[in-house]
Amino acid sequence: MQTQTVVELIDATKTYRLGEVLVEALRGVSMKASRGEIVAIMGPSGSGKSTILNLIGALDAPTSGKVIIAGKDISRMPESKLGEIRRDSIGYIFQFYNLIPVLTAYENIELPMLIAGLTEQKRHARVRELLELVGLADRAHHRPDELSGGEQQRVAVARALSKRPPLVLADEPTGDLDSKSGMQVMTILRDLAKKELSTVVMVTHDHQMASLADRILEIRDGKIVKETEII
Repeated sequence: MQTQTVVELIDATKTYRLGEVLVEALRGVSMKASRGEIVAIMGPSGSGKSTILNLIGALDAPTSGKVIIAGKDISRMPESKLGEIRRDSIGYIFQFYNLIPVLTAYENIELPMLIAGLTEQKRHARVRELLELVGLADRAHHRPDELSGGEQQRVAVARALSKRPPLVLADEPTGDLDSKSGMQVMTILRDLAKKELSTVVMVTHDHQMASLADRILEIRDGKIVKETEII
């Protein structure tokens, strides 16, 4: 069976102007990730990790090169089309959860589907399924301030996967958690992504979390310098 590429960077560069200074955040990065694959990106602060996420998250455009998401070249796409890509094709998980404080766990997970116009019946079935999968069925009606950090991040994982996006981006998803909670969240994310065949691209500083990925890409000074397959 042919492997389906979900996200690809082709010789991508990104240059920022800071006053009179040009900063090369990415210097010719090429990478790809396939359906159901988990890729961890590691490197020191300022190496270009977040810039890669911004490009493949349709939040920024490359200075040169290409960004392809689910078969579509988004490198020069107008904002109206990029909004559709972000809504329909990408789930996001953030370090500090970014849950809406006035909504319950159930409502936070439901929100992307509500925006997308899914029927109440489909939304209800999907939220209940995800709450079971992340082990929070009994916490459905708790608001974020009534949940632990690990529980909040599990809600965030469920929300990111609620519409079964082909691509999930995770920016330091366990960075605000203790090691035990972080491992629980990362294991849930990995298992859900494999079950639903979502591709996960994750930035992390944590080697233990990265070890749960399929591949680790190490970046230095805007270039990928090493790629490691996890057996």
